[in-house]
Amino acid sequence: MTVHKEGRLLLFILLIVLFALNWAMLYYFPESGLVQNSVMLASIIFYLLILQFFRNPVFSITSNDKHVLAPADGKVVVIEETVEGEYLKSKRKQISIFMSPINVHVNRMPVGGVVSFFKYHPGKYLVAWHPKSSTENERTTVVVKMENGVEILFRQIAGALARRIKCYVKVGQPFHQGQEFGFIKFGSRVDIFLPLDAKVAVSIGDVTKGGRTIIAELP
Repeated sequence: MTVHKEGRLLLFILLIVLFALNWAMLYYFPESGLVQNSVMLASIIFYLLILQFFRNPVFSITSNDKHVLAPADGKVVVIEETVEGEYLKSKRKQISIFMSPINVHVNRMPVGGVVSFFKYHPGKYLVAWHPKSSTENERTTVVVKMENGVEILFRQIAGALARRIKCYVKVGQPFHQGQEFGFIKFGSRVDIFLPLDAKVAVSIGDVTKGGRTIIAELP
């Protein structure tokens, strides 16, 4: 388990701020042990909560061209047929995974291939499970073309708390299945659009692990 690069500066600054706060409590309330201990306990709990959010587990990836891996840790909240109108412009099977603030927020490639499309969309900050969040919230759209020519589209979608989407891709860039491609801070969602003949391997409410859980099988 490591700390993700997106959180290192924030955690360092937060450590200094909390240290200063606790030093001030010792200086201004030298005889109030209850206040000092309460502030120290609250500081430790708060720091550990932020630290766990930026955890970055290390594990091996099992690649398989027929499998679609979960792009994120979280819970499956949508499985439906829909029309993807931005790039694919055709019917697809959509699977959406909601990430709560306690989930790992590293995003991983569901399939291997080359990035054929990327676009960032500024937008609103509706709660991530809102039906319109997929088209109205701040988001990125990424399309990966596999070796067999099949294109898989997925979106990082900001939630009510998440206002910092990080996406490390550019058009023409190759990625391995399970490789990290982005990070979203503090609660969010990832939508993935699959061919209609893909066999969905998860159900609503299932818990997923990014880069490990198989969410669908391709023909």
